[in-house]
Amino acid sequence: MKSLDVKVWGVRKRNTKKPSYDVRWIVSGNVFSEQFRTKGLADNYRSKLLRAMRDGEEFDAATGMPDSMVEKAPSMTWYAFALKYLAMKWPHAAPNTRDGINESLTAVTVALLDDRPGRPADDLLRKALRNWAFVLPGPDDRELPTEIANTLHWVAKASRPLSDLADAVVGRAVLDSLKLKLDGTAAAAETVRRKRRTLVNAMHYAVDLGEFKENPITAVRWKKPKVVKEVDPRVVANPEQARALLTAVSYVGGYGRARGRRLVGLFACMYYGALRSAEAVGLKEADLKLPETGWGTALLNRTRPSVGKRWTDSGETHDDRGLKNRPVEEVRPVPIPPQLVAILRDHLDTFGTATDGRLFTNERGGVVGSSTYYRVWQEARALALPPAVVASPLAARPYDLRHSALSTWLNSGVDPTEVAERAGNSVEVLLSRYAKCIDGRQEIANRKIEELLREYE
Repeated sequence: MKSLDVKVWGVRKRNTKKPSYDVRWIVSGNVFSEQFRTKGLADNYRSKLLRAMRDGEEFDAATGMPDSMVEKAPSMTWYAFALKYLAMKWPHAAPNTRDGINESLTAVTVALLDDRPGRPADDLLRKALRNWAFVLPGPDDRELPTEIANTLHWVAKASRPLSDLADAVVGRAVLDSLKLKLDGTAAAAETVRRKRRTLVNAMHYAVDLGEFKENPITAVRWKKPKVVKEVDPRVVANPEQARALLTAVSYVGGYGRARGRRLVGLFACMYYGALRSAEAVGLKEADLKLPETGWGTALLNRTRPSVGKRWTDSGETHDDRGLKNRPVEEVRPVPIPPQLVAILRDHLDTFGTATDGRLFTNERGGVVGSSTYYRVWQEARALALPPAVVASPLAARPYDLRHSALSTWLNSGVDPTEVAERAGNSVEVLLSRYAKCIDGRQEIANRKIEELLREYE
């Protein structure tokens, strides 16, 4: 009710064995009262009621209380909210996404800790949050080591209220903290943007829960770090360099051990077919059409990205999932040139397949880990390239073979729509990422302009 419908009476002493004082007031015809042990406490309470009347506050007709005197439930802490958000996101997120969410929630949680006595060491804080708090099953559903349990108990007590993020100053401070790693060094621009995306998404969930009327982070004026999206043309290997690198891979680890020989086909898939590394790792014999002559086809439908065991539902190091950004059962046919057909046929004749039909395995027959093929690649670069080139960005990572393939196709005049379809990208993403790697476009444009100008000479 409006304060016009409220009347506050004076303080009245009650004649009882233990003296007490009443404050009585009326709201829309309903009489309310409160008892106090001293006259001072009663006068103070009456003053609050009168102040609420003067300020024009709403009074509740059922409780008789003004808005300013209603006891509000303590705000949920950021840490408690983060655990709830993680439980909501985890079941539907890919393993690498789970890892990213975990990293982001850890960073924001550290930024929203009060200066409370007994703060654990930074490395212990990170360990407790990364390995125990923001992983399902959560800390309440499993037995924790004593030091981890004590650390998370401290975090729960020291975590600031979620409502603090409604303050733009706090929000900006949290966003600024994302620019630094825990050791104080600068974080990569893409890492900062990924963490911010997680925070923004978390705040959307807080809005859904009724904690905020609108997302407080999107309202903060904060300059996002610029991310370089274009592929560095210096990483692109020409066909001659690519062939030399693939040959060098076969020499890594010796002939008998075949540490490199068993991976030549994997790297060849990335160069001749522009497959992503996780697509090549998951490739099976049943996915291939390998004629004796001419072009073949790879029917891509699975990927085996390398992630930590804690992020997968199966508890295995490698996830088994569909193609990137595609429906689970979608198949992407990729024509493969005769050079790759010959390499894969030779690989099958020499090494056969794993028990589940996979072409490429490690020395124990398991799924090839990213660390395994990365080490082989670094050794091959040292064998194939001059020292000055080894120190350069040229084909520094296995993934650069895919960059080299797509750049080569575009420069050879293949229609971008066809290149994008084979690569599993959109045309827009393809051209924006490889704009700096496409040679000859300026010369072609210059010739067309010259021809036009000659017509008017």
